[in-house]
Amino acid sequence: MPEFRVFLNDLPGNDFNTIFGSLLPRFKEKLSEQMKSKYGASATLPCFFNGVPGSFYGRLFARESLHLIHSSYSLMWLSQVPRGLEGNKGNIYMARSSPPKVLRAYYEQFQRDFSTFLECRGQELVVGGRMVLTLLGRRSDDPSSKECCYIWELLAIALNEMVSEGLIEEEKLDSFNIPQYTPSPKEVRLEVQKQGSFSIDCLEVSEVNWNVFDADFDRNVVSKDGGYNLARCMRAVAEPLLINHYGEEMMDEVFKRYRAQLATCMSKEKPAFVNVIISLKRIT
Repeated sequence: MPEFRVFLNDLPGNDFNTIFGSLLPRFKEKLSEQMKSKYGASATLPCFFNGVPGSFYGRLFARESLHLIHSSYSLMWLSQVPRGLEGNKGNIYMARSSPPKVLRAYYEQFQRDFSTFLECRGQELVVGGRMVLTLLGRRSDDPSSKECCYIWELLAIALNEMVSEGLIEEEKLDSFNIPQYTPSPKEVRLEVQKQGSFSIDCLEVSEVNWNVFDADFDRNVVSKDGGYNLARCMRAVAEPLLINHYGEEMMDEVFKRYRAQLATCMSKEKPAFVNVIISLKRIT
């Protein structure tokens, strides 16, 4: 039987003890059940796990030490908030009202970051090694299109309401921007081809509806949920950024208003997140 070594990477602030203490035992138990079911009661698959803290926008592993890399919903996050966003007033991300220079600044930051990621992983993978990446993206060529920016525009509406009521300073809002870029498949392909370490096996786009209960769109079900589940998920994602900028005391109010915006949107429309999935092979 082969032996496998799995490295789990996240920023140093991540609680690796929670992962090792709760998720991994269940994973190992499930893996053991699958092996015994397929190969008999004595079958085992040695699998060793390690935590690797650090930014993936730099080297993490020894040269040519990995055979497979998988990244899920990470690479849309930028290494930093792009510079030159001073004109993005009233917005917290790219939006239809954002000046062209703001859209350009976001795209150029994505280009730098994604190219760096490819360069680092290209050194760490063996020749012929594979990499599968899933990240939030968009179908449209327009980086400010509704399909990728609307989720943040609704949060901006909630924050602007609080500005109008004097609960948040306008300067605080205008100086806050989300460090994220949701690329199109064309943009992802271009950066892979420019960097040159990988060939593309597969590049696909899929969608995940905002409404977690969505099988057949039912406004009554959406109304019962009231945006609660999506607001809770987005709070887990955005709250650390918001606390760092606005402070912790107003977070409940922010997300109460955000939930209301989400509920209104989901009762009228059927919005979806767009996933870009790419499978790569190291060639040089």
